[in-house]
Order: sequence, then structure tokens, then C-alpha cells
Amino acid sequence: MAQTPDISNDLATDIWVRLSRAHMKVQASIEAALKAAGLPSLAWYDALRELERFGPEGGRAFEVQARLLLPQYGLSRLLGKLEKAGYLVRKNCAEDGRGKRLVITDQGKRVRRKMWRVYRAALKRAVGDKLPENDGPLLLALLERLK
Repeated sequence: MAQTPDISNDLATDIWVRLSRAHMKVQASIEAALKAAGLPSLAWYDALRELERFGPEGGRAFEVQARLLLPQYGLSRLLGKLEKAGYLVRKNCAEDGRGKRLVITDQGKRVRRKMWRVYRAALKRAVGDKLPENDGPLLLALLERLK
């Protein structure tokens, strides 16, 4: 495999700053669209999406935390709000009598789908409409290298 030449620290810094600013701008526009539609925040969407991906058995809080990369205290608050809103239920865990499995409710699935329609449109405006179609695969490949 060919060695990739190093880029300068100044260029690396400029890249990082632009990536961060682009992320902040896109996230802010998505949050604004969700708010304008009277929907919960993007964090709620992300949590509901992950809960739905666990399927009918649900997931344990530590499994949800690993997927969302939130600190435990932040996740606990978020899960409490989702539960209070009726978007998730806690069920006894068969493999651990003291543990609970978090399961998305039908109401949670409905609100996640509603949020996705707004999120998808905002994402298209903030990202998709700003890049020519043929730049997408190149950008994906470049970002993949940073992983």
C-alpha cells in the first residue's frame, strides 16, 4: 500500500475547523427545522432511532449509550424524558433480574418517523443541495479515511 504524504499542521487545523463549523451549521439548521415543526430535538431522534434498531426486545441502557456516545448522566436524563413522553418503556431483563430493557413504543416510532421527514428535508437543504452529485462519493471516501 502506498504511503500517503503528511499534510502540514496548519492545513490539518484548517480542515478540522471547517469540518467542525460545517457540522455545527448543519446540526443547527436541522435543530431549527425540527423546532419549527414543533418536534423534539435531534438527540431525541437519535435515541429513538437506536431504540428502534434494537427491535422488539429493546436494548440495555449501556448498549444505547455505546451507540449514542453520550455520557451516562446525559443519557439517563434523555431516557427519562423519552419515557415521560410515552416514547419508550422499561421492561424487565430476562438475563439480569435487576436490569431493564428499553423498548421504543408505537408512539415513539410514529414521532421518529415524523421527525425523519423534517430531518431528511433539512439535511437535503443543508448538505445535499450544496454539493454536486458527483462530489458525494469523493467526500465520503475522504471522510472515511479520517475514521
